[in-house]
Amino acid sequence: MSDFVPFVQELLQGWGAVSARRMFGGQGLYREGLMFAIVMDNRLYLKVDDLNRPEFEALGLTPFTYPMKGKDVALSYWTAPDAFFDEPTEAVRWARSAWDAAARAYLAKAQANERAKARSQSRAARRSQ
Repeated sequence: MSDFVPFVQELLQGWGAVSARRMFGGQGLYREGLMFAIVMDNRLYLKVDDLNRPEFEALGLTPFTYPMKGKDVALSYWTAPDAFFDEPTEAVRWARSAWDAAARAYLAKAQANERAKARSQSRAARRSQ
C-alpha cells in the first residue's frame, strides 16, 4: 500500500480529521462526511466548481479524466497544485477550497431533491382531488 494518502492526511492534520475510503481503484478523501478529493495512481485531485475553478485554470491544472465508450470523461476533480505539497498551510487552503466546493454541490443537490419532491407531492395532491 502506498504512503501517499497518509502523507496527504498528515499535511491536513491541522485542519482536522480526514478519512480515506477505497473507490473505483483509488481513494476518496472525506472531511465531515463530504468527499473533497480523490487519489488515483498516487495523484491528488481536488473538488472544483465554478467558484474555485479559475484558480486551478490560472495554474494550468487539469481535471481528472477517464475513458468511457471511446471518449474521455472529465470529473469535477482537478489536479492539486505543487504548492499543496510544499507547505501544510497551503495544503489546508486548497483543501478548504475543495471542501467548500463539495459543500456547495451537496447543498445544490439537496435543494434540487426538495424541489422535485415538492413538485411530485403537488402533482399527487392535484390527482387526488
